[in-house]
Amino acid sequence: MAYSLDDKMVIGVSSRALFDMSVENEIFEKQGVEAYCRYQVEHENDILRPGPGFALIKALLRLNECIPDRDLVEVIVMSRNSPDTSLRVFNAIDYYGLHITRAVLASGAALAPYLEAFHTDLFLSAYEDDVQCAVDSGIAAGIICTENVPNAAFSVDPVRIAFDGDAVLFTDESEHIFQKEGLVAFEENERRMADSPLEEGPFAYFLKKLSDIQRLLGVENCPIRTALVTSRSAPAHERVIRTLRAWNVRVDEAFFLGGIPKRDVLKAFGAQIFFDDQLVHTVNAAQSVPAARVPYRKTKRSVYIDAIPTYRTG
Repeated sequence: MAYSLDDKMVIGVSSRALFDMSVENEIFEKQGVEAYCRYQVEHENDILRPGPGFALIKALLRLNECIPDRDLVEVIVMSRNSPDTSLRVFNAIDYYGLHITRAVLASGAALAPYLEAFHTDLFLSAYEDDVQCAVDSGIAAGIICTENVPNAAFSVDPVRIAFDGDAVLFTDESEHIFQKEGLVAFEENERRMADSPLEEGPFAYFLKKLSDIQRLLGVENCPIRTALVTSRSAPAHERVIRTLRAWNVRVDEAFFLGGIPKRDVLKAFGAQIFFDDQLVHTVNAAQSVPAARVPYRKTKRSVYIDAIPTYRTG
């Protein structure tokens, strides 16, 4: 019988998101493709250290232990690496006991068509173009920060995912009002529209799928916790709460910070990943927890245009 991904949460992760490849990427940037490929082959038995997405991936894979004879999550390595340079990554996967058996190794070609082919629900990569294409095609995706890898890389129980609100869970419609007209106009709009649910943003479907798994596993001692960490504050909180209620999704914790820095809250929550649309927030958060920036969706963009393959390290 053919294997199906239809009833699973599918996570695509690049090698640089999963493992710490800062040294390897520096070789690629400074010395080129041939030097990078040679280094990977020569060091393929040297085990890579956990990267910024490692704890999240390991925690998600552990969800497959919750229900006998049923896997809830499928993780697929999706990389612009070539098959020849990938053995080191698979050796590390085996060393850490990660049940990852599938991969897309594109040798520089665009990954966007394969994300759709594998029905990907979430894609993590350090390569901005691939993440942008994923978001443009309606897939939740984030450019993961690789500059800092928190020491708690092995903290994997339970799954802890934090989201910004506007331009991540919701569209950026309200944020545009704030940017163009200021805080007073933004708050007045949110007060007036409190009973009108916000439109779905790039991570709405992913949150809904997480919520479905939470319901399946039960509320008590659920191995998944989610948090909304937003710069909104009262009176702009009500519309958010009513929107989540209208979506019938569960968010375990919510923080309406009103401009307070998010890093300490995220550290206290123990986020294995934090998704935000603004670089200032992800860079700051990445000093304490893994973080990924969600790019704005570009309309009328062809996600398949990639005339010249671009080799990347992850």
